[in-house]
Order: sequence, then structure tokens, then C-alpha cells
Amino acid sequence: MATNVLGTVYETLLCSPGMNESVKIDVKMNRKTVLLLNSVVVGSLGKDGDAAQELLKLVPPEDVEELKVFADECLKKAGLKELSEKMKGLTNK
Repeated sequence: MATNVLGTVYETLLCSPGMNESVKIDVKMNRKTVLLLNSVVVGSLGKDGDAAQELLKLVPPEDVEELKVFADECLKKAGLKELSEKMKGLTNK
């Protein structure tokens, strides 16, 4: 049931006013992080979503942390940090 509620909330947010506005995110990151980011995103969206989790187990913790920092920066620059935190709260309840 929680998954259905969260899905409904995401659908609502994604069609909210302003969500299609462009956000400029000026980023500099090393090639290793770009490759990891691509692998995780593509792997997560593919048929075998577990492949991304397996990949992350092989990556050094500091590289995974760099990826998390990048994701956090993107949320902040897009003005979505607080919203993201509230969405996480929905999955924890």
C-alpha cells in the first residue's frame, strides 16, 4: 500500500507546475564518477535492476560517497532537497 501512495505522490509531483523548468547544474567530476553514475542509472532502469546494486558492492566506498554528494548537489541546485527529504519520509513510514 505504501508503494501505491508513494507512486501517486510522485506522479502528482512530476506533473506539478514548474517541474518541467530547466535547471542549470554546472558540474565538474572525474571520469570514474561519470562512468559509475551512468552504470548505476542505466542498470537501475534496465530489466535487471539488481545489477546496479551488485556494481555498487564492487566500487570503493569513497567513490560511492562521491556519487551521493553529486546527487545531493543536484537536488540542492534544483531546489528539490527539502522535497526529496519529505519523499524519503514517506517510504520510511
